[in-house]
Amino acid sequence: MSVVMPEAVLPDRRGATRRTAALIAAACVISAAVAFAVSRATDDTPATKSNAVGPTTTLASAGSSAAAASSTTTPAVPVIAQSTPIGAAQVLDVGTIIAKISPSVVKVSVDINNAQGSGEGVGTGVVLTADGQILTNAHVVSDATTVRVVEFGKTEPVAAKVLGIDVGNDLALLKIDATGLTVMDFADSSKAKVGDPVVAMGYALDLEGDPSVTSGIISALNRSMVTDNGALDGLLQTDAAISSGNSGGPLVNAAGQLIGINTAVARSDSTNTANNIGFAISSKEIQRVLVHLRSKDSTTRTEGYLGVSVTDRHDGGRGAIVKEVQVGSPAAKTGLQVGDVVSKVNGLPIDGQGGLIASIRDSAPGDVITIEYTRNGTVMSSQATLVARPPGS
Repeated sequence: MSVVMPEAVLPDRRGATRRTAALIAAACVISAAVAFAVSRATDDTPATKSNAVGPTTTLASAGSSAAAASSTTTPAVPVIAQSTPIGAAQVLDVGTIIAKISPSVVKVSVDINNAQGSGEGVGTGVVLTADGQILTNAHVVSDATTVRVVEFGKTEPVAAKVLGIDVGNDLALLKIDATGLTVMDFADSSKAKVGDPVVAMGYALDLEGDPSVTSGIISALNRSMVTDNGALDGLLQTDAAISSGNSGGPLVNAAGQLIGINTAVARSDSTNTANNIGFAISSKEIQRVLVHLRSKDSTTRTEGYLGVSVTDRHDGGRGAIVKEVQVGSPAAKTGLQVGDVVSKVNGLPIDGQGGLIASIRDSAPGDVITIEYTRNGTVMSSQATLVARPPGS
């Protein structure tokens, strides 16, 4: 089974119609070598985008230097609604939810030009501010030379500027010239429970007209996955159908409040079968990343570095197995050894290599982390002071 980024409907550039090309893009998946490695939904044309989610956080405009946040009055993070019914008995009124959130959902279209060729892509975004800040996935816009947004209920696209891209966390902040937009309500994803009803909305397959709507439940919490160049953690898993074009779109609760941004979906491969397994970046993670995306510092964010290579356990247990320890690294200095099984970082459980990779990359140089691990059946704990991630690592 592989996990694909469902953002971009990449049209066949050999003369097929856009809708036909969208179906090709959704069906053709690059299989990953490791289960749950992330690859991109793709067709077999030069329009294919090669990179999925990477480790670098770059606060820069697509094709130009970084732009500052649009307004000093813009809140650093979305305001969490005070009356959030997550976890309570809920009846899902999809019609009411659609009426509430539709004005806050936009189409994001891009022109792509990279080493694989040129083409187009389509994803989804949500409105963060009335003056035109839009949140979407980084993989929707990271290769874009031009970014456009079509507001809900309108037909003409408007130019969008990329204020910031966090490739490692797969989020991007856009800005359009607008006033009076309807802002998406946010809820606290940490209060979400397995079984809570949810609705997903997005421009699936770039079908003509309004965005598609699907419903389901939260299937699991705090999922981790390894991407092509990094990892994502703290993900919400849902059985609400997510397709190419949905990336960057909202996953909302029964009150029509955003609890996640849809980012990936599992596909079947030759050895595993996947049905309705989608993933969303939680609103809690979004709030943390937005602080960086709205920063006026246009430099690349320096990530923490521990200095280990890890792999998943294959005995059904939780944690990540240390495969290699870099000489002179923080991991070496704290005493980690090959074969140690890391189970917690700063008291939080680690689910596989993806969980450990993401927790370290989310930290900064100089951060002191507490690592709990098992060696030959003995539970041990030590602290490590992270350093800056070396280039290319």
